[in-house]
Amino acid sequence: MAVDGVVKPKTRRAKRFLEDRAPKLVENSKNAMIMKGGNTSETITQALRDIYAIKKPNAVLYKKKNIVRPFEDSTSLEFFSKKTDCSLFLFGSHNKKRPNNLVFGRMFDFHVLDMFELGVEKFVSLKDIKNNKCAEGTKPLLVFAGELFDSDNELSRLRNVLTDFFRGPNISAVRLAGLEHVLHFTAADGKIYMRSYRVLLKKSGCRTPRVELEEIGPSFDLVLRRTHLASDDLYRTAHRQPKGVKPKKKKNISHDTFGTKFGRLHMQKQDLDKLQTRKMKGLRKRRGQGASENGETPSPKQARTQEPLS
Repeated sequence: MAVDGVVKPKTRRAKRFLEDRAPKLVENSKNAMIMKGGNTSETITQALRDIYAIKKPNAVLYKKKNIVRPFEDSTSLEFFSKKTDCSLFLFGSHNKKRPNNLVFGRMFDFHVLDMFELGVEKFVSLKDIKNNKCAEGTKPLLVFAGELFDSDNELSRLRNVLTDFFRGPNISAVRLAGLEHVLHFTAADGKIYMRSYRVLLKKSGCRTPRVELEEIGPSFDLVLRRTHLASDDLYRTAHRQPKGVKPKKKKNISHDTFGTKFGRLHMQKQDLDKLQTRKMKGLRKRRGQGASENGETPSPKQARTQEPLS
């Protein structure tokens, strides 16, 4: 039942469901929906399964085919996004004009914000590489190599989308043994190479272990085909943060490049004449010294006491 546009739940389960979707100062972890189009190839089907294995448990996999054309009409994607409360999506399709197609995208307020269509030229599945895999739910380390990720506007935005898609939940700390999965993206020669590695910490004879990388899959050679970028105004609106999230500025406190904290103290001007020092005979004031310092002429008796001894 809705009154003035507000939906009132009838059960406790519905109440918890609506509270989970309600706006928050700190939002929930971003979920991704992974779906395939009306026509798919075996390569795309396996690629979607492998990416779902990396994203679990923050992902929803649609097993049925969906006749959707994201760049022509995104209404269906927006409907499924609102239904499953997913702000990220991955759509796979295959046709003669665009074979082995993957579309990465993200939503803002359940409307498409950015989309990138990538063609799969080479693919190696998880099951094709016979190595031990990382545990489910492992937060990966993301590495982006190549100057194009900084100089090219589209690839820079693509890096942002891939970071959103694979970053996983926000955490405050992680132990060294938990850093066991690396996703490496390289932009070179008009292509994007995605590789997945498992981090091996081996004995090195000292406290710091020796690090080796072992490829575990999946592996992609991708080429950028089509893009749909949000306008600058909409992009700024999507990045706007509520006031409660922004950290309060502390006066006279700064940090350097390495995170070292510096503080500035403001003190009143000190009178060094009244500064208490160690009591020594050489630091005692002689009679008449105070009067001479104030500009007064010492008396003859005081002058005689200030004459040096022969």
